[in-house]
Amino acid sequence: MLLRLSPHHFAPRVCFPFAARSFRIMPSNNMEAANASGLTPNETKSLKERSADPHEEKILKAVKELYSCKPSEETYSIYASNAVFHDPIGIAEGITAIRAQFNGLVKVFPRADVTQFRVLENPPSVPTSTILVDQDVSYFRNPSGSPTKTVNSLLTLETNDAHQVTRHTEEWDHKRETTREDGFFGMLNEQRKKLTASVTGLFVSQDPPEGKTSK
Repeated sequence: MLLRLSPHHFAPRVCFPFAARSFRIMPSNNMEAANASGLTPNETKSLKERSADPHEEKILKAVKELYSCKPSEETYSIYASNAVFHDPIGIAEGITAIRAQFNGLVKVFPRADVTQFRVLENPPSVPTSTILVDQDVSYFRNPSGSPTKTVNSLLTLETNDAHQVTRHTEEWDHKRETTREDGFFGMLNEQRKKLTASVTGLFVSQDPPEGKTSK
C-alpha cells in the first residue's frame, strides 16, 4: 500500500498500487527461481490441496479476513509481535506495521472477494510449521461494480511453536520476490518496500475499520 502526500492538502492520498510506475522492480521473471516456499512457481502451482489441521484454522480464518478487507481486532492476534509481512508492495516489520498495511488496504479497496483459497500439501522440503496457500482475490474500487483487479498469489505462512505467524510472504503468481540477496536492484527493491511500509504506518490507524467484526 503506497501513500502519497498531496502538495495542496497536506493529507495522505492513497495511490492505486497496481498501476504505479514505481513498481517495475517486483517479482522475479525467472520461473526457475525458488519462491518463499523454496520451490519454483510451477512446483507450488502443481501442489495438491489438503484439509487444514485444527491448529491452523484460526490462522486461515484470519488470513481470509485480511484479504477480504474485513480485519477485526482479533484478526491480528495470529501474528507474533516481531512478525514480518512481505509482498510486492512493501515489507512490514512488526505487528504495528502489519496492521497499518491491511487497515490501509481497506481505504483503497472497500471490497475484496477471496474467490479461491486452497491450502496446499507440504512437500518433504517444506516444514510442517509452514502453511502454503494458493489464493485468488478480486479487488473492487467500487463495491457495487466490477473487479478492478484479480490477483493470484502464493501465501507462505511461517509459524512458531505457539502457532503464531512469524513471517507472512505473499508472492503474486507464485513468483519469487527480489531482496538484497539478488544484488544491487534487489537491494533497492527491498529498501523501497520498507520505506513504503514505514510511510503507510505514519498515516494509517492501528484500529481496524469501523463495522468490521470477525464471524
